[in-house]
Amino acid sequence: MGRLFGTNGIRGLINQSLTVDMALNLGKAVGTISGPGLVATARDSRMGGEMFTRAVTSALLATGCSVVDVGMAPTPTLQFVVPKLGCAAGVVVTASHNPPEFNGIKVVGPDGIEVSRETELRIEDVYFGRRFTNVGWDRIGTVRTYDSAIDQFIDAVKSHVGVEAIQKRKLTVVVDGANSVGSLVTPRLMRELGCKVISLNAQLDGAFPGRNPEPLPENLESLRRAVVAIGADVGIAHDGDADRATFVDEKGQVLWGDQSFALIAARVLPKKRGSTLVTPVSSGRLIEDVAREAGARIVWTEVGSVVVSHKLKEIGGELGGEENGGVFYPPHQPVRDGAMTAAQTVEMLALEGKTLSELVSQLPHYASTKTKVPVPPEKRNQILDALLRLTEGQNRVTLDGVKLLYDEGWVLMRPSGTEPLWRCFAEGRSQDTADKLSQMGVKLILEAVDKV
Repeated sequence: MGRLFGTNGIRGLINQSLTVDMALNLGKAVGTISGPGLVATARDSRMGGEMFTRAVTSALLATGCSVVDVGMAPTPTLQFVVPKLGCAAGVVVTASHNPPEFNGIKVVGPDGIEVSRETELRIEDVYFGRRFTNVGWDRIGTVRTYDSAIDQFIDAVKSHVGVEAIQKRKLTVVVDGANSVGSLVTPRLMRELGCKVISLNAQLDGAFPGRNPEPLPENLESLRRAVVAIGADVGIAHDGDADRATFVDEKGQVLWGDQSFALIAARVLPKKRGSTLVTPVSSGRLIEDVAREAGARIVWTEVGSVVVSHKLKEIGGELGGEENGGVFYPPHQPVRDGAMTAAQTVEMLALEGKTLSELVSQLPHYASTKTKVPVPPEKRNQILDALLRLTEGQNRVTLDGVKLLYDEGWVLMRPSGTEPLWRCFAEGRSQDTADKLSQMGVKLILEAVDKV
């Protein structure tokens, strides 16, 4: 028996590795574990979104659950609605940043957080064992739509920032919604915060004609050019389901995730003595520097927003974040939220009266490199043992994959939870050092592949 869930939900090629039958049986499994009760559903703009959502909805009804359909909305919007409506669970049809031929499914618990690894295993057990609840004709659930989710979500985000201060600054913001659901929230949120807003890739289109939905620097050339040409204060780019935000400064430079996370952490953590920050082992020394300066402690986790969210809730942490642009702000909700991150960033610009590049220049400088190493799917899970043997005796962390620590920097090698590849993250004081560490990591991964 294999696994359905990866690092962040279930993902697969539409009508190939992710089929309607799978969605139907997954919906039955979720309903069996969570029901009978109310389950909220939402989706992004991807191809097959309506098809998979209807399959999941039908399955939930068959198990006796009722469904409240939020429609097309960011994942954080669905996560906000689930506890508000007293839902037993939530299901989002999305493949986040994956290419357009993919779709996927995320399952959310009653607290709005993606279900724990333990609950994932219970769902998989029911799924593979086909032990589904099947209610009688008189106990089948009902469906209703919920049209005010985005309105309530935007109001909630605004309640956590200084709206008047932002409105006075009259910032100009360019929002790249990746042809997906971030365009339903962030441009409107920015307008209500008093910003002048220019939208890119705002039409919802599951083919993602504007750009690849992963907000990496190489995919944000149009946003960079627009920010500079317009003279905007900041550019904001979302991934497919808008739980992350990547920022472009007024000079057209793309901030890497640790930088945007560090800017927010430097302002949130000092508000409480002895704050706790939760972050995966993929985060770098910049975050350690900021936490130390704020007198905060860091709790390290495996990579994956699910793990960070559950750890934040468990220990009552003040802030969470990832190097990919995901920021978790528990006073709002302990999950990644691209719109909340965008609001915090424009608030920072308004209150400090400095440009984004000036704020970044005040941070300690590190360079980073990210590399993807395709590996044979059948070998993906066997590489770790070989890598552990190859790095035995070195200064390393093995919480998630293998992270090798050096005076001049570090390199992390870990399997992707969503694609048939291994990821290599490297960081150093200079770009040359980061590149060399990354090359070393790639070489180690390939050597491990040969030994499997």
